[in-house]
Amino acid sequence: MEIELGKGKKTRRTYGLDEIALCPSIITINPDDTDISANLGNYKLAIPIIASAMDGVVSPQTAILMSQYGGLGVLNLQGLWTRYENAEAQLEQISKVSKDEYVPLMQKLYLEPIKEELVTKRIKEIKAAKAKCAVSSIPQDAAWLGPITKKAGVDMFVLQSTVISTKHKSKSSEPLHLAEFCQMMGIPVLVGNCVTYEVALTLMGTGVAGVLVGIGPGAACTSRGVLGVGVPMATAISDCAAARDSYYKENGKYVPIIADGGLVTGGDVCKCIACGADLVMMGSPIAKAEEAPGKGFHWGMATPSPLLPRGSRIKVGTIGTLKEILLGPAKYDDGSMNLAGALRTSMGTLGAANLKEMQQVEVVIAPSLLTEGKVYQKAQQLGMYK
Repeated sequence: MEIELGKGKKTRRTYGLDEIALCPSIITINPDDTDISANLGNYKLAIPIIASAMDGVVSPQTAILMSQYGGLGVLNLQGLWTRYENAEAQLEQISKVSKDEYVPLMQKLYLEPIKEELVTKRIKEIKAAKAKCAVSSIPQDAAWLGPITKKAGVDMFVLQSTVISTKHKSKSSEPLHLAEFCQMMGIPVLVGNCVTYEVALTLMGTGVAGVLVGIGPGAACTSRGVLGVGVPMATAISDCAAARDSYYKENGKYVPIIADGGLVTGGDVCKCIACGADLVMMGSPIAKAEEAPGKGFHWGMATPSPLLPRGSRIKVGTIGTLKEILLGPAKYDDGSMNLAGALRTSMGTLGAANLKEMQQVEVVIAPSLLTEGKVYQKAQQLGMYK
């Protein structure tokens, strides 16, 4: 519904995940009988969870584990793993530096050039373990890195920037032609990020295999504060899911929507699917794993920018193994572990047998969802208020 912001500007109300709730129907299902698998490109994932292409989240080893546990891990080609043979040493520095020294250190570390031989080596490390291998690049480097990764045997390529469009204008560089890039790669290409119906629909027309939705809600991201850009996730997902459905109706091709950013708990995963997402991409929850390369820290992809850093290093701690975080058993009561189990239980409660049915459940506006009746949890910093 259109609202008047002022006499010179019309606007509309949008909603974040904390402002909505999922409403049960007359049907319930045994959680063990639910199907939470998801299709992405030519692949079927046992769980609809992708680990974000961030240095504190995905190393070659965690990418292997994500694949083994049924999800997908995306390695950042602009990250430390393709700049340094021994990336662990740099990660150790990042985990120990003070908060005042952090940004200058990051800018220094990421000045080291990306090395083609390390790009190939990291991909082959993941493929040698018979794991699905996905990598991420910014559009500016895609034309260079794409053929290298294809030759190395990568399974999926993620083209990712803070905001992406098919009509990029630049006087200093030639814009990437998405349709030609997808055709050249010959493997599933995911692209993001976007938050609107129109952009999502346009991106789907280029031949991409998936669209990432979300600008600015990430735990370590400060783009919303620095740039003032973004749309709350519940609305962004719903709008882009509508574009997916329109595109499918018109063209007969289903392009999955991946909710990316700001997801912290199992409940967030459930809400994203209910709003229309087919899969989710998560950073800080995966960074809490014992195997995560960030050693209990998490930082945004735009943090190392030499001109305009956007993203903080946040301490997320280490709560358990990656398997426990994804598949359980959970050791905490705050929704931070057994994300797949939370999704199954929510689907069972809501009567959704699979993800397509989960996308159809009733969603209500619920601004008091996280505060109603929770006075003791809040006061004692327990449960939902840890």
